Amino acid sequence: MMCQNCGQRTATTHIKTIINGQLTESHLCSQCAKKQGYGQMLSEWNGFGSLLSGLLSGEPEAGTLGSGEKRCPGCGASFREISRSGKVGCGQCYSTFRTQLIPVIERLHGAAQHKGKIPGGSALRVQEENLQLVNVENRAPSPLSEVEEKKKLLQKAIETQDFEQAAVLRDQIKELESHE
Repeated sequence: MMCQNCGQRTATTHIKTIINGQLTESHLCSQCAKKQGYGQMLSEWNGFGSLLSGLLSGEPEAGTLGSGEKRCPGCGASFREISRSGKVGCGQCYSTFRTQLIPVIERLHGAAQHKGKIPGGSALRVQEENLQLVNVENRAPSPLSEVEEKKKLLQKAIETQDFEQAAVLRDQIKELESHE
């Protein structure tokens, strides 16, 4: 296959991009790939891919070869393909192959949940909100005010995009409302 950019050399770099559910493929020679900024990125991915591939090699397969093999509905990748390449095909792969990927991600990163840095000034606010949450849980308010308080905390969690805490609060609110 010839390079789609220059049309002169053989394509050695094949890039798949999924944007808004649309799969596009680019086939570039190594020189055009470097010019477009893929050279450095690909060398970094190759190291990570071989590490991830080694970790995935001991994991059970998502299905068997053939028509019964489980595939991602977003990109069509199978767990076997992810294991070989060391790369997931799209964001839906994480939910499709969740049971197979979580142990691998835990071994690779030390945890299955990403805990990134908090922007400056936000750390104190998050600490205060967590302290308020502890105080709310330690006192015994009436069920109605507890539901209202949890709803406020839920709104704050959604605003700060702490969706895991929001899910916990949502479940607590449902349980409190069911007891009323």
